[in-house]
This record gives sequence, C-alpha cells and structure tokens, in this order.
Amino acid sequence: MSERRGHDLGLHRVIEPQGALPQAAERLDAESPAFENEIVIDVQTLNIDSASFHQIMGELGRDEAKVGERVREIVAARGKMQNPVTGSGGMLLGTVKAIGKHYQGPVELKVGQRVATLVSLTLTPLKIDAIEKVHLDADQIDIRGTAYLWPSSPVVAMPEDLPERVALSALDVCGAPAQTARLVEGKERVLILGAGKSGMLCAATARATLGEAGKVYAVDLYDENLKVLQDAGIVDDFRTANAKVPTEVLEAVEAMTGGEPVDVVINTCNVSGTEMSAILPVKDRGVVYFFNMATDFSRAALGSEGVGKDVDLLIGNGYAHGHAELTLKMVREFAVVRRQLEGLAGA
Repeated sequence: MSERRGHDLGLHRVIEPQGALPQAAERLDAESPAFENEIVIDVQTLNIDSASFHQIMGELGRDEAKVGERVREIVAARGKMQNPVTGSGGMLLGTVKAIGKHYQGPVELKVGQRVATLVSLTLTPLKIDAIEKVHLDADQIDIRGTAYLWPSSPVVAMPEDLPERVALSALDVCGAPAQTARLVEGKERVLILGAGKSGMLCAATARATLGEAGKVYAVDLYDENLKVLQDAGIVDDFRTANAKVPTEVLEAVEAMTGGEPVDVVINTCNVSGTEMSAILPVKDRGVVYFFNMATDFSRAALGSEGVGKDVDLLIGNGYAHGHAELTLKMVREFAVVRRQLEGLAGA
C-alpha cells in the first residue's frame, strides 16, 4: 500500500475537471497505486446497469465481442465505467485484495472476502486487464481487473445462501425496493412500470408492504414476467403496453383500475421516453418514482406541467439505509422472483 492518504470522497482520483466529485468527473485515475484510506478489489464481474447495457446492445447488436470491447474502451478512456450516452454505470463483484491502514469503511472487511459494491461504477476507479465473458441476458461481463474504493463508498459482503450472479443482479438495483417500501406504505393502488429485475423486486416489495390491503398493478412491453408475478399473487393485475406511448399505458391502467388513478407509480423501464407514461396514470398529489437511468428529468418536469399534473416527481436514489438487506430478503422470501432472476443470470 502507498503511504499516501487520499480524500475520503475520492477527490484524489479525479483527473479532470479538477474540483469535481468522482461521479461527475470526465476521467478518473485508475493507474496509481492504492492510497492509505482505500481498499483494492480484484474484480471478477461487472454488472452493467440495464439502461446502459441495452443502449450498447441496441447500437452493436447481440455480439458478445463487440459489447465487451465497447465496455473496455469506455473504461480505458475514462478510468471508470460510465456510458457516455446514458451517463450510467452499474456495480461490481470481486475479492478484497488489500486494505489500507487508514481505511474506515461502512462495514468491516477482510482480505480475501467476496464483496459487491453498492456504489455506481460511474465513480469507481477501474482498470480492465481482460474481458473474459459477456453475459448478454444478465447484463454482466466477467473480467480480470482492479478497482479502488474509499471510505464513503458502500460495499456488502456476498451472501453465502444465494448464487453470486443472482445476488449481484439483485444488489445492482437494491435502492429501488427500499424506496418502494417507503413510498407505498398505506397506499391503495400502486403501479409498477417495467417488469425487469428491478420491477419484479419492486412489485414483491410493494406486495410485502401492502399485504392484502392494497392493489399492485404492473405494465410491461412483454408478459413473461408479468404472468408469473400474477400467478404468484404478487401483482393483482397486469397489462402489456409500450411505455414509450403514454396514452397506451394510461388506457391499460384504467382498464385494470376501473378508471381510477393510482397513488404511486414506480418507473423501472430501461429505455428513454417513458416519463409521461409514469405521470399520466397517477392521481393528483400522487407520487412518481423514477428508478430509470434513461429518464429525462426536464421532460418529466415540463411534461407534468404541460398536462396540469400536481404530483411529486422523485429521482431514484440508489442508496437507502438497509437497502441491500431488504432486497436480498425479497429474493429469499419470493421464490418466483428468485427463479426469474436465476433465469436471467444463468445461475
């Protein structure tokens, strides 16, 4: 370990622009040896966030080599994984290689421990030595590489009772279920927009929070996950609709609710242009939570104004106290969600 001590917010890793925090920086230093207040992680897997991964596949097609090379190019240019189109990153799985003598992180760690980061790759100094395997359906890439974390970057020890790829996939979106639990408590009607991994976990959390006292509805472009969620009693009703067509979603929701607006919408779509599909179905003074890195917040704010909707628009926060524990609890308690995640992760 180096005898240098870095800034606890990671400013010492910022190359440009000076004064920026690591997430907003254009480039990070992933080449310097570790500082005294950092940990070093041997990285095995990158879990690329859904919006970013699907943007890359949309551009390059389902070509493992090209997708892997694009990620390698981004990391080489920026010293971190931050998609220049979506601005988003993901998180990683690896093994603790070294711990600086002044590192005082959120949890006690040991060398050799398997960990996942609960902080975005958009602010994690990362160096890729080799791309090993690209898992197109899991949004994951196996690599050989090195990452550095400072004390303000949350990490979690990997659970022993779940397959690593499943746990990693769930932990990547663990902010969404935690925020969902807060937002839906005491509500009558909740809409989950998008039924991918974050959507399924949010639906399960909404059901666990509401019990039988409220209704959980879901809309997605495809019905595979929606059917199993309804069969398991997690969602009360669902419809398929294109979230890029707001009136189509509104009609689908009204068909489920008998024309009534919902109290809360959780938008977990992984594509852009879905802002108004989340806003139109919600009641006056309702809440829309955008856990979608493809969200255009100007479009959401101005669009809500344009249709006279007095609603609270919330930006998805990937961090919440106890978010990792809650999310893994949902995976353990809802067997159908675990099975779907295992299918996506190839576990």
